[in-house]
Amino acid sequence: MTKLLLTLHVLAAVLTVGPVAVAAGMFPKSLREAAGSPDGGDSAATLRTLHRICRVYAGVGIAVPVFGFATASSLGVLGSAWLIVSIVLTLAAAAVLIVGILPAQEAALDGVGQAGSPPPSASRLAMVTGAFNLLWAAVTVLMIIRPGTTTGA
Repeated sequence: MTKLLLTLHVLAAVLTVGPVAVAAGMFPKSLREAAGSPDGGDSAATLRTLHRICRVYAGVGIAVPVFGFATASSLGVLGSAWLIVSIVLTLAAAAVLIVGILPAQEAALDGVGQAGSPPPSASRLAMVTGAFNLLWAAVTVLMIIRPGTTTGA
């Protein structure tokens, strides 16, 4: 059962966090392109698609901690320091996505193609997205290395 839970946890992480990380990373460049176009053009459609990917996969991404807690419980590592740090970093990444990235993307979508309404800073959004991706990179490292374990890895 543990192997099944771990497999589901890893698959959920790859299939939900990966698309959000990529789509959120592509959004600032597309935002710059849309800002350079008088009507937003094809870039506006791209922005809407990227935002929809981020929003939908963020919702489906709840499967990652659900399977993660089930896996940790079956392994008996719920009190391990590396897991607690991973949980804190995961919560931080979720907060960055929910409070920083998604609202900025929505504001950008509202401002694209409207004369006199500059979109939110693509540079700031890129920086926030970079922080989101770094948090997930740290979680990934902790999940692989698991400091203090006796697996010999």
